[in-house]
Amino acid sequence: MVEEAHLEESVSGLAPVTLGWFVINVRDAAWETNETFGAACFFESDDAPFAELGINVRVLSPGRSKYLYHAESNQEAFLVLSGECRLLVEGEERRLCAWDFVHCPPGTAHAFLADADSPCVIVMIGARTGGWPEKRIFYPRSELALRHGVGVEAETDSPAEALAPFPKWRRGRPDDWKALPWA
Repeated sequence: MVEEAHLEESVSGLAPVTLGWFVINVRDAAWETNETFGAACFFESDDAPFAELGINVRVLSPGRSKYLYHAESNQEAFLVLSGECRLLVEGEERRLCAWDFVHCPPGTAHAFLADADSPCVIVMIGARTGGWPEKRIFYPRSELALRHGVGVEAETDSPAEALAPFPKWRRGRPDDWKALPWA
């Protein structure tokens, strides 16, 4: 029998501190923010990580990115719940709006940009097979990504190197919290 996880209040909401099943509403879960990359609700915690599947809700504020242009060794999937954004994928641009779904097989280079006037909310899911947490991530040099401010000047497989110029994530809800669907 699988036990129910224990959730504890953190600075930014509830987070699991033990492994097990649980139910939580996005508005009550722990959040992190980054002035460059937006906000994220990760559902898991350092105390209770998800072993096989990463899932989070990201809020991209206008003019902010989801992450740097990158490719991972595992499959990823994305569903836009509200708002609009731009997808950079394998050197191409695509406009996305609510209910657009994106599938990225392993090795697909991609990034998301919120360039509309309102926040964009995306559910992001990634497989964790083949050696998680030692999974591979690669940041290719891309002129398209550099033009949009989400590229690296030199290719690297080091997240620390790629993310060094950017601020660290901090616990807390996004500034535009009251404009979001669950507020």
